[in-house]
Amino acid sequence: MSVAAYCIFCYRQIGTSGPATKTHLPWNDISNFCRTFQRIYILLYVFICIEEISMPRKIAKLTGSLILGGFVFITYEVLSLKKLLQIDTQAIHQEKLKSYVYIRTASLNPSEYQGITYQARKEIHKAVRKILETEAKIFRRPFNEQFSTFDGEDHECALWLLLKRSQSEDKEVRLQAVQDLANNSHWHDYQYGTVAQTCDQRTAIGLARSKDIDLRFFLPPPPLPKIKNDYPIEDELRLLLVSLPQTGLDPCVQYFTSLALRESSQTLAAQRGGLWCFGGNGLPYCETLSKIPSETVELFCLQALVQHSKVSSHCDKIEAKGGLQLLQRIYQLRKDSAKIQRNIIRIIGNMALDERLHSSIVHAGWVSVLAEVMKSPHIIQSSHASRALANLDRDTVKEKYPDGVYVLHPQYRSSQPIRADILFVHGLLGAAFKTWRQQDIDRRLDKKALEGEEDYSQCWPKTWLASDCPALRIISVEYDTHLSDWKAKCPVEAHRKSIAYRSNELLDKLRAAGIGDRPLVWVSHSMGGLLVKKMLVDASKNPEMDKIVNNTRGIIFYSVPHHGSQLAEYSINARYLLFPSVEVKELSKDSPALKELNDDFLSFAKDKKFSVLSFAETLPTHIGSMIKLHVVPLESAELGIGDLIPVDVNHLNICKPKKKDAFLYQRTLKFIQDVLARELGD
Repeated sequence: MSVAAYCIFCYRQIGTSGPATKTHLPWNDISNFCRTFQRIYILLYVFICIEEISMPRKIAKLTGSLILGGFVFITYEVLSLKKLLQIDTQAIHQEKLKSYVYIRTASLNPSEYQGITYQARKEIHKAVRKILETEAKIFRRPFNEQFSTFDGEDHECALWLLLKRSQSEDKEVRLQAVQDLANNSHWHDYQYGTVAQTCDQRTAIGLARSKDIDLRFFLPPPPLPKIKNDYPIEDELRLLLVSLPQTGLDPCVQYFTSLALRESSQTLAAQRGGLWCFGGNGLPYCETLSKIPSETVELFCLQALVQHSKVSSHCDKIEAKGGLQLLQRIYQLRKDSAKIQRNIIRIIGNMALDERLHSSIVHAGWVSVLAEVMKSPHIIQSSHASRALANLDRDTVKEKYPDGVYVLHPQYRSSQPIRADILFVHGLLGAAFKTWRQQDIDRRLDKKALEGEEDYSQCWPKTWLASDCPALRIISVEYDTHLSDWKAKCPVEAHRKSIAYRSNELLDKLRAAGIGDRPLVWVSHSMGGLLVKKMLVDASKNPEMDKIVNNTRGIIFYSVPHHGSQLAEYSINARYLLFPSVEVKELSKDSPALKELNDDFLSFAKDKKFSVLSFAETLPTHIGSMIKLHVVPLESAELGIGDLIPVDVNHLNICKPKKKDAFLYQRTLKFIQDVLARELGD
């Protein structure tokens, strides 16, 4: 009896102890204890019954009462102990219903999802799967992966099945799986998170290039070590520039890179105030002789880094020195600076040309950043991100897009086959996007136009032309131009700015982008038309570039100075043209170089029977506040072949239609549709 009471109190102490107690009590031990205690009581009861025969009746009654009370007390203690040690089975069910690290928001009532029908279906599924697995092994056939998923819910099976298919060796299966994943918009957060954590690099890039993709498919960039508030990021950029080779770059980049590393910010501001030209883009330094804003210093260093990223061996150094993580930090810190972010994405796009760096770019968290920028309403930002992702996507994009070559359409993966290419080449002081915007609206004069202002196009080839001709690949190129060499910024050779130099440079980039593999139409403005002619003449003399010439179907010229421009002759009077640049000098009226180029072009263009459409301006253009002139007179816009159409606009607006149904755009569209009628069908 004493032993039994001692055991009871021991277990009672265990059952009422606090959470600090770590003693592990298996249920088997507790059950064994209860059964043993029952046997002890039975033996005691039998013993008392035997003794009762010889004991006085009063003692027997007292003993029986004690035994009965003790039994009740022990039973109560055991039940209390069981209640205290009872495990909450709902917690077990919740753990079972986890998917990866995300907890699914499902009912914990087993009757809602584990009925007879559910269990029967699961058993049938298992049996069929085993039969098919055995059959596949016997006949040595590939096992249908539909039956290789785990026994989960229907929507869970679909998720994991798509993830497995996205890693298939069959390209068609893989691409369809990524498309099916991208089309799912009804999943829970944890399911998107599951895909983000389990998909491979190729799938993540494919999802980022899917239209209207849910950003929950992507993991955020990995966290970076914390830094002090006063930590100068520009110092990190300069350290990165120090580690890069100073060879293989053009003299202008070498000059500014070494200058940035050698002099302090204060010295730069004191000695080089005003505009610093770097690759054609001015850097607005503060006009005072005080400290240069850190954002401006960062932008200066980043533009130097852009030039380094064009060299493959330098990209390796940037990656090895933690450049991808540094750029990620600057990108997150400078979310209010579109220029800084654009230059960073430009660097990523250049590095993505090297497939060896793809894994590092993905692991640094750039896919989620690029996917987010693709949704930007600003065409310049989204086009830079589109170029970077296209260079990363080796599953569906065989071409590579070097720096300055931008795809305006299609920017996403599409099942629409590409039938032909349209290539846009801007002119003097132009750009890949702003040159081809819709004509600016004068709010004071054109009140009717304001009613449709929400439809204003920042780049009509991307919006209007892509909508009217979705089977086209639309590309725009960008190169640096200057009106003047006033305040020479770096000791760079003049030949780099010549049409001949740029022709060779652009031809190499365009061949890498696959120009010439499909029927092609050129669209050019101003000096860009001269560059197009020079590229075609050079390509006709190079057997490796024959495809570009042979696949050219037509050319559109917007106010191209085939016989020169009056612009250079006004350089003495215009404050912007005190020292005319090489580009302006080449545009001199009746220039021998222009005459030779025009003759060379006409000699083979007539043999090839190119379709040509030329537009000419009829209104003068304001240059600064001093000069108003016809930049390209009607007689200079006359090529000698094709149609010439005068339009009542100035030189800047000749390539900027007022609206989609304007004559300028509709005539351009008709020309493209006519010369590509066979490729575009209807």
